[in-house]
Amino acid sequence: MLDVERKPGLRRFLDELSRSTHSALALDYDGTLAPFRIDRFQAYPYPGVTERIRLLTVSGRTRVVMVSGRRAEEVRDLLGVTPPPEIWGQHGGQRLYPDGRSEMVAMKEADRATLEEAKNRLRAEGMEHLTELKPQGVAVHWRGLSAKNAEGIGARVRDVFVPLADRPGMSLLEFDGGLELRPNEPNKGSAIAAVRRELPEGTPLAFLGDDTTDEDAFRALHGTGALTALVRTQWRQTSADVWLRPPEELLEFLDAWLAQAGGAQ
Repeated sequence: MLDVERKPGLRRFLDELSRSTHSALALDYDGTLAPFRIDRFQAYPYPGVTERIRLLTVSGRTRVVMVSGRRAEEVRDLLGVTPPPEIWGQHGGQRLYPDGRSEMVAMKEADRATLEEAKNRLRAEGMEHLTELKPQGVAVHWRGLSAKNAEGIGARVRDVFVPLADRPGMSLLEFDGGLELRPNEPNKGSAIAAVRRELPEGTPLAFLGDDTTDEDAFRALHGTGALTALVRTQWRQTSADVWLRPPEELLEFLDAWLAQAGGAQ
């Protein structure tokens, strides 16, 4: 049960939400709205999430924004909401509008060359089957492997990625079951900051995320009056304001948002 009295920041935010005619809810996907799966293309939302997001999207009072490390089209298809919400994919490097328009952030040639080098090194190491090639990043996934195999793969990937991540403008991101090499920016923090700049002053805004890549967004919203929530079955150190355990507290939070923001149920 979502105990808002033990989460005073959440109680204050919901009160503010009830008084506002407009609001914005930004959400990570994997680990936040959907449990992790060995096959990442089978990572569908927790039961009940899709319908609640649809109600928020069509309510007219909440701008729903997805912010994910995935390609935006993958999030759209897995989420299964019609009409789809706005989606920022690839950690903010891609913006997919509800009408299907897509924008990509231009990448520096030096960063592009570094990612190509990473791809070639991984191929030489025989890890091509574990590699996801993104327009603005290279990720290696080992979720589902035995602990021993995952440790070995992780060490080999770090040997490839760490020297490249030391180059100016590059970052090494650790996520649940893998590592990704990508440029420092854009990231989820710059994406959520861009969303916030587009909102009318005083609009209630919240961001929900689960892993370390979401910390950029938590920090970007710190001190702005927005609500940030860590959605995770187990607690970890975070910059987020509140902690929600999925799926129960996540669904209760979405129900509370619908109740306060006037979404029909």
